[in-house]
Amino acid sequence: MKIIKHSGDIVEFSADKLKSSLLKSGASAVVVENILQTIKKQMYEGISTKHIYKMAFGLLKKTANSHAARYNLREAIRLLGPAGFFFEKYIGRLFASEHYETKTNITLQGKCVSHEIDVLIKKSDSIAMIECKYHAGRDAASDVKVPMYILSRFNDLKVNQHAIFSDNDVVSKCWIVTNNRFTSDAIDFANCSGLNMLSWNYPEDNNLKTKNDTHYLYPVTCLTTLSIAEKDKLLILDVILVKEIINHSDCLEKIGLSSNRIKNVLKEASELCGFI
Repeated sequence: MKIIKHSGDIVEFSADKLKSSLLKSGASAVVVENILQTIKKQMYEGISTKHIYKMAFGLLKKTANSHAARYNLREAIRLLGPAGFFFEKYIGRLFASEHYETKTNITLQGKCVSHEIDVLIKKSDSIAMIECKYHAGRDAASDVKVPMYILSRFNDLKVNQHAIFSDNDVVSKCWIVTNNRFTSDAIDFANCSGLNMLSWNYPEDNNLKTKNDTHYLYPVTCLTTLSIAEKDKLLILDVILVKEIINHSDCLEKIGLSSNRIKNVLKEASELCGFI
């Protein structure tokens, strides 16, 4: 059966791919098989992947909010827009979970011009700049022009000393991070130029998806028990990760939730982050 992707491309439906993504939600094999059979019965020639996703999400939500939240991860990261400011904070949290010191939105003077840097990280004596390329569209990709441009900024910055974590720091490494994907040319250029790359699916074994699952870095935009407006309020309060709600549940009172709803949100958050 032919289905239509977000990009408009027409491809053959793969039950195995859908099954794999459903299993990654944490649902049992029995639940996944039942969902798969239900979706197959409702499918038709030319159905969109967006429609299939909505069906799967709704069926997962009936089994457990946390399963639906985990299944919703990529969309949840996209919701850290629209400008990508909260995506930069999310990336800062990601590196902090790997024991880096982090700073966000710092302006540094290069040899020629000044540069606003999204995230700066430090581990041991090594300091790196991180440029975040946020895309609102699911199918957008960062092409070779992105690492070429960022390399020029890095080269302008690394010759100077900066007051970042101390008064005489040197930026010696550079990362480029995107919520979507890089083109093959972008990856080849970055590898050749010594730039580090991180995307939804790159590197294969240590990407945004795998890092998130390893360290339970689910953004609050994952949660199915909160409205979009409530999630936005949490982001404004600098509550970026679901695990931060578990440790500081008073933030839910601050955004006006009732005690009963707070209980439901904390239950979903705890299940999502593996605390139950």
